[in-house]
Amino acid sequence: MITPLLWSLPWVVGPAFLLYRLSRSAHLKDESAVAPHDAPLVSVICPARNEAVHIAAFTRAALASTYPRFELIIVDDSSSDGTGDLARAAGAGDARLTVIDAPPLPAGWFGKQWACHTAAQRAKGEILFFTDADTRHGPELIVRTVNAMRRRGTDLMSVAGQQELGSFWERVVQPAVFAVLFSTFGGGESVSQTTDPRRKIANGQCFFVRRTPYDELDGHHAVRGFVAEDLMLAQQWCAAGKQVHLIAGLEYMSTRMYSSLGEIIGGWSKNVWAGGRWVLPDNAAVRGILRLMMPLSALPNLLPFVALVLGLLGVLSPAWTTFGAVAYAATTAWSAISLRILKTPARYGLLHPLGAMVATWIFAVAAFKGDQVRWKGRDYTAE
Repeated sequence: MITPLLWSLPWVVGPAFLLYRLSRSAHLKDESAVAPHDAPLVSVICPARNEAVHIAAFTRAALASTYPRFELIIVDDSSSDGTGDLARAAGAGDARLTVIDAPPLPAGWFGKQWACHTAAQRAKGEILFFTDADTRHGPELIVRTVNAMRRRGTDLMSVAGQQELGSFWERVVQPAVFAVLFSTFGGGESVSQTTDPRRKIANGQCFFVRRTPYDELDGHHAVRGFVAEDLMLAQQWCAAGKQVHLIAGLEYMSTRMYSSLGEIIGGWSKNVWAGGRWVLPDNAAVRGILRLMMPLSALPNLLPFVALVLGLLGVLSPAWTTFGAVAYAATTAWSAISLRILKTPARYGLLHPLGAMVATWIFAVAAFKGDQVRWKGRDYTAE
């Protein structure tokens, strides 16, 4: 009886340790909501390609900021659904809003980076705030983040916001993918405190940079060919000796990344290989091992359930049944706690093995595709 209980310890203790580390992350709620008297101008930059579903709500939320000095620049990246016109209409003549059309995409550039680069050339702010059209900003997001950057001496600060999970598949699969990411990078403070560039990560949905180092380090031009431009910016800035921090801001920013199973698979399979391989040393041997191992990343959350089922069917010994029962109960409990943090019904924790199965498929597809990326109707070869 003792042996299977010992086997289950990693599934009992591991998630608890991870949640503990996450609970110790720095948080925007601890920062002042009062703008500094010498508030720097902030340029909010949003690249938008075929974002008709999101752009009006994004624009209204961004313009509702309590921060006293900001401009909002939305870049219409060759949209075919009227994104630019919808943004202008949502702005209702607000002088802080500028909507521009991205020039034709040059060879070697990803569309998002080109749009951000285009806007940055026109931006007047001392701080550049890059964000996505599927985010929703709370009124205090900018002021609290600017105060956090000043207090901590930050050069690049990204905010981890609330993830909105509306559909069945979002609630089942997204937490499984997040679990792999969190287990890889740890909590916000572990990301902020490390001096190892390979351990740095940023959230491309919401990150602020000081203009001087952005220009000094060649901005988005330096990451023009990387699919995970946020991660690469964080790593490059860390390597250059800049202060790169990640802070939690669940009350002040939210994102609904995907709304269907197809979008989840397409979106994550675009990112996890082309970005994930830069977490490890860049050589052919390591890359080959990663291709083989990446599909296994989510399997630890599936193994206890499989052991339990096979044990109950008599295929495996009672010891395996005990291990499966204990480990599955523990991972279900931790999944339920995580889901409550994500404001999602805890009952979906029972289905975390299904999420792990889909996540395994996503990682396998990503490893198979390698550096070939298709996103929003464009084909790329990532660096």
